[in-house]
Amino acid sequence: MDTNAGRTADVPARTSINRRVLALGLLVVVPVLAVLVANLGRNPHVVSSPLVGRAAPDFVLSSLEGGAPVALSALRGRPVVVNFWATWCGPCLEEHELLQSTARAVGSRAQFLGVVYQDDEEQVRRFLARQGSAYPSLADPGSRTAIAFGIFGVPETLFIDGQGRIAAKHVGPLDPESFQAKLRLAGLEP
Repeated sequence: MDTNAGRTADVPARTSINRRVLALGLLVVVPVLAVLVANLGRNPHVVSSPLVGRAAPDFVLSSLEGGAPVALSALRGRPVVVNFWATWCGPCLEEHELLQSTARAVGSRAQFLGVVYQDDEEQVRRFLARQGSAYPSLADPGSRTAIAFGIFGVPETLFIDGQGRIAAKHVGPLDPESFQAKLRLAGLEP
């Protein structure tokens, strides 16, 4: 009985299957590697947004602290910082003091606004009563404003110049250096 005859017939089939598997593997792995290499050294907090350089979407939102509704268009003429945040967001709570102290330091040269993102209004009021607030926190029913600004998570902060154009967007918690740089892009020397 010749055992070699059966083995020779199997070898080309295995080789051809292995080549197909290798080719399919390369088709998947090479593009993934290309994307990873292209993004080496990229800052994850710098998110290019199609809105940067364009007019900010207008909104009229109610302040959780009471008073008249806030219209973004009424604030033209000075820079505006719009921070989307929530009490359930750890990084939002970390950046709270930086936002508050900067808002106090720049005073009337800029307007800071907090837009509450998918949070309980009473919980937000309790948080603000404990932690303080140097600027209005606004309710965003149905997250319509967040959607208009392309927000996909919190914290996210937009920097709007005096002409009402979005100068920069920051995703994630603000650090002092990035914050200062983006304030300058919006036309504010802190």
